Amino acid sequence: MDDKALAAIALELYALPFDDFVAARAAAAKASAGSGKELPAAVKSLPKPSVAAWAINMLAIHQPEVLDELAGLGEKMRAAQSSLDAAALRELGRERRTLLAAAVDATRSEAERRGRGISATIASDVEQTLRALTADEGAAAAVQSGLLVQALSADGVDTVDLNGAVAVPGAVPVRRTSPPVAVSPSAGAAAKEKERTTTERATRPEADQPRLKAVRQTPRPASPSALERAKAALAEAKAAEEESVLLAEELRTQLEDTEAEVMDLTRETRELRARLQAAEGQLERSRKQLGTLAAEAKQAARAAEKAQRSAMLAQERVLRLGNTRD
Repeated sequence: MDDKALAAIALELYALPFDDFVAARAAAAKASAGSGKELPAAVKSLPKPSVAAWAINMLAIHQPEVLDELAGLGEKMRAAQSSLDAAALRELGRERRTLLAAAVDATRSEAERRGRGISATIASDVEQTLRALTADEGAAAAVQSGLLVQALSADGVDTVDLNGAVAVPGAVPVRRTSPPVAVSPSAGAAAKEKERTTTERATRPEADQPRLKAVRQTPRPASPSALERAKAALAEAKAAEEESVLLAEELRTQLEDTEAEVMDLTRETRELRARLQAAEGQLERSRKQLGTLAAEAKQAARAAEKAQRSAMLAQERVLRLGNTRD
């Protein structure tokens, strides 16, 4: 089967409005029937994306620069983690909160432009997926591919599980199993020096052993690298705590706003129901009054017609009497 052809078809399908996917997939499978049996079958098996994944695909297609910025931030965060830069991690954590909020808003806008609203639950899935993008370069490649079929999540420890996350995995660049760590020339020289020292120690005569034992008996200071790692982990934990607190505050505010809106709508509903009940009562009274007035009007019309005939007869009598006198 031609993987490139499948990827090209998939890219067109996943760029469509959400409700058009199923019909378009069937049409694409039928159109590819001339390419053998494998390609149509593969097209038919392309999964329909979740709403969150579809919305992110819209962002990847129409505003790729938003995802590029998040991916760049993710590279900086991984570099800071590798270098144990606690201050940089705190600053990048704050920047990520800002970028994630803007990216979720952009995703919502792209979805709404194509006739699909984003609920709070879907927005949460979108945010978790974009957060995974910043945590793992494989997730970044998957999200930026425009072929995402399900939301992603990252726990900050393991790599993001991408099993079944992308429609055509072969169309996404293969990720590295671990992030690259830049080694400075001085670090390389230090490693070589350590190797040389280790070799020399292994070949030293027994005369050096008492001195080595004395050195070993001297209390060793705490490992700076371990301390720095702990500081970096603490900084990341604090950044996550700050982010969680801010998220909780935002959700609390949304909850209060929603509760107030519900109360207003409930009050307005009661008022509208009362007005409707009053209007229905007035309508019933008006209908009864209309019936009464219609009957009275009909009776009055008959009386008027009778009076008119009486007046005509009286006028004719007057005329006859007048003619007789003459």
